[in-house]
Amino acid sequence: MPESFVLLVLIIVAAIGFGMANGANDAANAIATVVGTRVLSPKRAVIMAACCNFLGAATGTAVAATIGKGIIIPEFLTMRIVLAGVLAIIIWAVFATRKGMPISLTHGLVAGLVGAGIAAAGSGVIVWEVLTRVITAVGVAPLLGFAGGFLVMVAIAWVARNKAPAKTRTTFSRLQIVSTALLSYSHGKNDGQMPIGLISMALMVYYGWGEFHIPVWAVVASASAISMGTAMGGWRVIKTLGMKMTTLRPVHGFAATLSAAAVIELASHLGIPVSTTHCSSTAIMGVGATRRLSAVRWGVARDIVLTWIITFPACGFLGWAIAICLSRLP
Repeated sequence: MPESFVLLVLIIVAAIGFGMANGANDAANAIATVVGTRVLSPKRAVIMAACCNFLGAATGTAVAATIGKGIIIPEFLTMRIVLAGVLAIIIWAVFATRKGMPISLTHGLVAGLVGAGIAAAGSGVIVWEVLTRVITAVGVAPLLGFAGGFLVMVAIAWVARNKAPAKTRTTFSRLQIVSTALLSYSHGKNDGQMPIGLISMALMVYYGWGEFHIPVWAVVASASAISMGTAMGGWRVIKTLGMKMTTLRPVHGFAATLSAAAVIELASHLGIPVSTTHCSSTAIMGVGATRRLSAVRWGVARDIVLTWIITFPACGFLGWAIAICLSRLP
């Protein structure tokens, strides 16, 4: 059996594994608030998120194209680079999920591919223009999430200032379910494109396609993987965001999830991979800050931000190290 075919199979399996890890960690952020406010039980929230993630991952391929052909110059792309990049983020995702820390699998994958590309062929194979856009989004998207959560919560407080508390809670409990579904959908449309991009990238290298092409079966397989990962849990991550960071009520959950969904949906249309983790976490911080700054448990927030910062160099190093090891195989 040709080595290239074995590598192709390994990459497809690893991409499916990445999709499941994404569902268990990153997708858990989408339902953290609706579980934290007890509007939905964890079981119902997970089922809803799994369905919406599938729909999102099955629609729109702009982000998949960015991952598949935008990070490494196609002429220098090899099966071993792809495999090293995806193995790097899977290892990091499993570690972070066990610790209950939400991470950006999107940016971890990018960092893993960059590290693997540099190890295999040097820094000249990296499409620095695209990488710069991705790194810029690492800073801009969380700021938009925080500002959006803060402003939406302020607007809601003004509109509902004369409403009865019981009626307000009932209204926003229903609206939060809708906004959570939108956030899960947008997550699938952005982060859910990662395995699609990986599989299509591997197929492009194996078959020598001149253009980047996304087969339908790759979309279905990837969407199914991320949905299965979401259904498998991610409860520790849900607890960190939905219960530990700040005290949430349905109105706060609605404001946070709506703001995060809007940022992610905009990025998806532009083909820019962003993190549901970043957007959701900072939107929750923004909502909590409308009450008072002390309402946000900044110690938990600090740990989350440190994990974000560590993700890039950690996955980059893992990608580099795995690529070096693979290059020494016969």
